[in-house]
Amino acid sequence: MKELYVDTPKRLEDLCERLRGAASLALDTEFLRERTFYAKLCLLQIATEELVACVDPLALPNLNPLLEIIYDPGVVKVMHASRQDLEIFFDLKGELPMPVYDTQIAATLLGFGDQVSYQTLVRDTLGVELEKGHTRTNWEQRPLDSGQISYAQDDVRYLHEIWHRQRRQLQDKGRIDWLDDDFADLTDVRNYDRMAEEAWRRIRGIRVLKGIQLAALMELATWREHRAREFDRPRKWVLRDDVLIDLARHLPGNLEELAKIRGLDTRTRQRLGSDILRALERARKMDPAAWPSLGFRFTPTAAEEALIDAMMAVVRQCGISNGISPAALSSRRDLEQLISGKGDQPVLHGWRGRMVGQHLVNFLDGRLELKVRNRILELQSTE
Repeated sequence: MKELYVDTPKRLEDLCERLRGAASLALDTEFLRERTFYAKLCLLQIATEELVACVDPLALPNLNPLLEIIYDPGVVKVMHASRQDLEIFFDLKGELPMPVYDTQIAATLLGFGDQVSYQTLVRDTLGVELEKGHTRTNWEQRPLDSGQISYAQDDVRYLHEIWHRQRRQLQDKGRIDWLDDDFADLTDVRNYDRMAEEAWRRIRGIRVLKGIQLAALMELATWREHRAREFDRPRKWVLRDDVLIDLARHLPGNLEELAKIRGLDTRTRQRLGSDILRALERARKMDPAAWPSLGFRFTPTAAEEALIDAMMAVVRQCGISNGISPAALSSRRDLEQLISGKGDQPVLHGWRGRMVGQHLVNFLDGRLELKVRNRILELQSTE
């Protein structure tokens, strides 16, 4: 397999010429986001079945010729645990490259645990032990040494062979089309195009707030989101989540009251105080009918907890009998939502619905029961 390092426009042009006509591309990225809002792409790894290349975006004026090939809908993009990589592509072009085949998602249907690592998948599928010495590499630093480059190339070097083996195995099991729903969700742009106005929902600790406090948190989180994006800084560098919660809870109305909020030092108050107070004032002026709501929160009774335990046993039994990790079938939270009356849960749809969802429905309706025979748990129909 030919190995390339692409760090000049001429080398990029040559690489693109080699890639044209390929039916599939293996892709991976190395990035940093500790000091920025948007992930900083530091290296792009790409492979066909004949070559593997590391493309250095820090040395190139742009990646446009390569992105045209990557975004070709006639080319399958083979990736592993691709959600963060896809987020980077979305930030680059405002859309996602499709179609995508994710080997981690596919591995769940072949008996691997939930979210199997690439190293484990390569080892257990191909018998190859990957070197792990560069997992903490600063990919922004240049030059990269040969060990770093080889490590990065390995992230795509084996993806095609794994892809082919997985598809053969899934075909043999009659599961090849089961991935359609998962891949459709993976490449749904709504998962990547997050509106600033919805940022408050992702803040930890919001359950302590209610009414106008939630309105204040929404205004504060929206303001922070816009500022973080504008200056390309992590959200927590603007204000930490716990500070936003305290601000929303206490609703300070002036700089003196703002000084009582823990975590707001003098410099931060001087720099951001006016913006914070304006956000809180917008919340105060908001019509109560427009205040956001956390919606219905289901708190199971002791009896319902016992029922959920039994439902988890059904999930585990279905996972065992089908050679699939129960965690890939359903979470406990999904089951809580199911018995609360919110029936539109992932476990009821697609291949999960066929494998376990209908069993759960039958169990809740009394048409299926758990039995123990010779100290082994079984599912039995009551009809």
